[in-house]
Amino acid sequence: MMKINKKIAVIGTGYWGRNLVRNFAELGALHAICDENEETVKKQQNTFKVEKAFTDYKKLLTSPEIDGIAIATPATTHFEIAKQVILSGKDIFVEKPLAINLKDAQELIHLAKKHSRILMVDHILQYHPAIIKLKQLIDEGALGKLQYIYSNRLNIGKFRHEENILWSFAPHDISVILSLVGQEPEKVRAFGEAYLQDEVVDSTITHFRFKNRLKAHIFVSWLHPYKEQKLVVIGSNAMAVFDDMNIENKLVLYPHKIDWIKHVPVAEKAEKKIILIDQSEPLKEACLHFISCMETRRTPRTDGEEALTVLKVLQQAQERLDIRK
Repeated sequence: MMKINKKIAVIGTGYWGRNLVRNFAELGALHAICDENEETVKKQQNTFKVEKAFTDYKKLLTSPEIDGIAIATPATTHFEIAKQVILSGKDIFVEKPLAINLKDAQELIHLAKKHSRILMVDHILQYHPAIIKLKQLIDEGALGKLQYIYSNRLNIGKFRHEENILWSFAPHDISVILSLVGQEPEKVRAFGEAYLQDEVVDSTITHFRFKNRLKAHIFVSWLHPYKEQKLVVIGSNAMAVFDDMNIENKLVLYPHKIDWIKHVPVAEKAEKKIILIDQSEPLKEACLHFISCMETRRTPRTDGEEALTVLKVLQQAQERLDIRK
């Protein structure tokens, strides 16, 4: 493992932020934490032996010891906090989404470039060993021509009120699909419904049409009886399944063939192939990538521009949802 010379602070140590706290602590990079909830801060500080803890994030901005700050606060707060972090001269790691509208995201990208700051967004699946291997297989032509991609990200809870299921769950899958396909969709359609809270959609299906007849869809819901995180890629030569709930076999290749017999397509099934992958934790890999980019000043894999593209697709999907109210 690389020697860590950077000191990181985490703002927001609750539901997801505590995972960032743990990973940066395990990497030996965690210097400070901040959360509005004083009890939460004290608990995290004691658990991970953090040097400094605050309830006001602005106190982090003036610390010369801190090189970078990770933000895991509600999405509606990302823009203002991230802006202050960049202006304070520190590199920044932001949980998805980067912002809740394009204008704010573009301003953050502009500020990061102007002040020569690293800006990385935690589209965590792009740091998952199985997704990295899947992209390699696609780039090598193992699946042939891509024809259809779909993903399911389903669970019961955690219910939110500041953002709907589309903004809470779908950014991960949008980021991955755009990365695998290598292009933005020509058309986006979205369908959903709010069952628990007025105006907060609980379940959505978003359809994408790309060039060359390639299509995809994403099904997300926090009103589902069990947890499922699965991505299926259909190619002309093989099919791949990434199942993040499968502890042992997260990536499987199915080299099925389609034969034409008397002008009728007939499936010729083949034995599945278990694809071996590294067992590293995706979030730890993302944290390491951020630190590495801080050290080398290279552009992160999921930088502001990548996050902006995801945000554009999210906004298109949201507009289609709005039309169907």
